[in-house]
Amino acid sequence: MGFANKADIDAVVNEMPWDARDVSKTLYQFLDRVATNHGSKPGVSFQIMSGPKDKAETLTWKQFRDQSVQAANLFRRLGVGETDVVAYMLPVCNEAALTLIGGGIAGIANPINPLLEADQIGAILRETNAKVLVTLKGFPKTDVPQKAAEAVALAPNVKHVIEVDLNRYLSGAKKLIVPLIRPKVKHTSGAQILDFTKEVGKQNTNLDFADSDGDRVAAYFHTGGTTGMPKVAQHKYSGMVYNGWLGDTLLFEPEDNIICPLPLFHVFACHVILMAMISSGAHVIFPTPQGYRGDGVFDNFWKLIERWNVTFMITVPTALSALMQRPVDADVSSLKTAFSGSSPLPIELFKRFEKATGVEVVEGYGLTEATCLVSCNPNLGAKKIGSVGIPLPYTDVKILLDTADGPKECDTNEIGEICVSNPGVFAGNTYTEAKKNDNLYHYDTHLRTGDLGRVDEDGYLFITGRAKDLIIRGGHNIDPAEIEEALAGHEAVGFVGAIGQPDAHAGEIPAAYVELVEGASVTTDELLEFAKSKISERAAHPKYMEILDELPKTAVGKVFKPDLRKSAITRIYNAALADAGVDAKVTSVVEDKQRGLVAKVQGGAADDAVTEVLGSFTRPWDRA
Repeated sequence: MGFANKADIDAVVNEMPWDARDVSKTLYQFLDRVATNHGSKPGVSFQIMSGPKDKAETLTWKQFRDQSVQAANLFRRLGVGETDVVAYMLPVCNEAALTLIGGGIAGIANPINPLLEADQIGAILRETNAKVLVTLKGFPKTDVPQKAAEAVALAPNVKHVIEVDLNRYLSGAKKLIVPLIRPKVKHTSGAQILDFTKEVGKQNTNLDFADSDGDRVAAYFHTGGTTGMPKVAQHKYSGMVYNGWLGDTLLFEPEDNIICPLPLFHVFACHVILMAMISSGAHVIFPTPQGYRGDGVFDNFWKLIERWNVTFMITVPTALSALMQRPVDADVSSLKTAFSGSSPLPIELFKRFEKATGVEVVEGYGLTEATCLVSCNPNLGAKKIGSVGIPLPYTDVKILLDTADGPKECDTNEIGEICVSNPGVFAGNTYTEAKKNDNLYHYDTHLRTGDLGRVDEDGYLFITGRAKDLIIRGGHNIDPAEIEEALAGHEAVGFVGAIGQPDAHAGEIPAAYVELVEGASVTTDELLEFAKSKISERAAHPKYMEILDELPKTAVGKVFKPDLRKSAITRIYNAALADAGVDAKVTSVVEDKQRGLVAKVQGGAADDAVTEVLGSFTRPWDRA
C-alpha cells in the first residue's frame, strides 16, 4: 500500500468528499471498529527493557478496546464529563496509550511532557482545568512522580491522582528489588491517590455511559514552547480520526508491524501512529519508557527490528544519526520504510541510511496546531530530499505573503508563509486561550503555521525557514525570546540575540550573542552559567555564547538575526571542514530565494569531500 505522486492523492480526494466518507464520528466508534475487525490480532506492545529477548506485554485489539473502555468508565466515575480533562504525565507504556484513548472517550485527554519543569506542568494543569492526573508511582531512576506531586500542589483543580506502577512489567530479581528501593513521594495537594491497574480492573468492559453524539474536542496537546506556559492546542475527534485514516489509506496494512520509539505525549506517536494503528489494525511496538532515549535502545535497535519483524520504523533525524553510528547487526529485511519527522533531514544522513539498510527515508511535515499531518513524500514514488513532500488528501496548502492589502498567494517556488487547511485544523479555535487565536488564520480557514516555505512545480512542499525564529533542537521547539529575556537580566548585558546554530546531530542548538553595556566586564562562561540559572528547561540552555562589540541591528535598533545566523553557519561549517582535514572554507553565506541561507565554499577539495562533511547539516552549500 502507498502512493507514488500527486495524482494518487488527487484520486483519493476525487473519489469522495471527506464529509461523505464512512469514517467514525467518535473515538469509541473508531476503537470499537478495530476490535470488531481485528480483535484477535496484536495491537499495542510495550517492552520495558531494550534487549531483543526481554519481556514484553502485547495487547490484542480486543484487549486494548476493553481496557480503554474500562479506563473511560473509571474517569467518568471520578466525575469526568465530555468537557472535563484527564491529564497524563507518563513515560511510554501501555497505560499511556490506554489513558489517551480512555480519556478521549470519557472527556478530554491532555498528555503532558514529563521533561517539563513542575511549575510549567502546574500551569498546564491549571490552564486545562484538569480534574484527573495519571502519572507514575515512585520508581527508581525517575523524578516524574516527584514533579507530578509538585505540579498538582500548584493546581488545586486536580482532584484525583492515578498512579501507574511500572514494576508490573519487570520480572525476576528486578521485580523483587524495586519495592525495597522505591522512592517515597510526598503528596501535599489533598488529591485522592489511586492505583491505575487496581481501579481500572474494577470497571466494566462495556461503556457505562452514552457515547458522544458526534464530533467534539477530545484532546489538548501543549506546544513545544519553553516560555512560561506552553500554548494548548485543541484536537477534535474528526482531526484524530483523519490522521488515523491517512495512515490506513496510504500506508499501513493489518499485517504490518511498526516500531515507534517516540513519546506518547507528542502528536507524532499519538495521532500519526497510534490512530493509524487503530484505523488499520496494524501492530505498534513501543520499546522502553524513554523510547529512543532508553538504555540500550540504539545498541539493540536492529535486533528489535528482527525480533518484531518490523515493516515500518518511526524516527527523527537525531535518532537516525545515532543509529548510523552502529553497525546493522541483525536481519532487517522485513523493513520497508523509515518515516522521519520533527525537523529537517540532512542529505548525507538520508544517503547513509539508505546505503546501510537498503531502505529509503520518507520525510513528512506536521504540527500540533493542525492535529498533526500536512504533507509526506511518496513512499512508492520520487522523494525529493529536503522536501517534506506532497500535501495529503483533503489538505490545502497555500503559500501566502501578509501584505497591507491582505494575504497574497505566492507563485510556484516563491517563498511565503505556509498556511494549512484540512480536517485536522480546528479553524478559529486552535488554542484554548481565545486571544492566542487572533491573527492565526487567513481567510478564516487556513492556519498560519509560522513556517516559511515554497511549493515547486511538481507540488512538493519545501520549508525554508521560520517566520517566528523558533529554534528546533532535535524536534523540540525553543522560543529564542526566553533565552534573550534571561540574559537581558544580567547587569552587564545591553543587547541579546539568540538563534539556532547548525548541529550535525540535533539539527540546531541554541546559541546566544550579546553586546555588553558600556564599561561592563563579564566572561562567556559566567553568562552561560547565568543563563542556566534563569532558564527552566535544559533544552533551551545556550550551548554557545559570544560577546560582540556591537550586535548587528536594523534601522530601528532591533537585533538583526540573519547576520548572526550567517556568522554561526560560517563558524560551524569551517570548524567541521578543518576537523575533517578538508581543504575548503566557507567564505560567505547568502540568502537564496528558494533554499534560504546557503553557504558559499572555496578551496581545492573535491565536491564529494565537502559534501561528506557539510551534508551532515541541514543548511545547503554551493561553490563560491
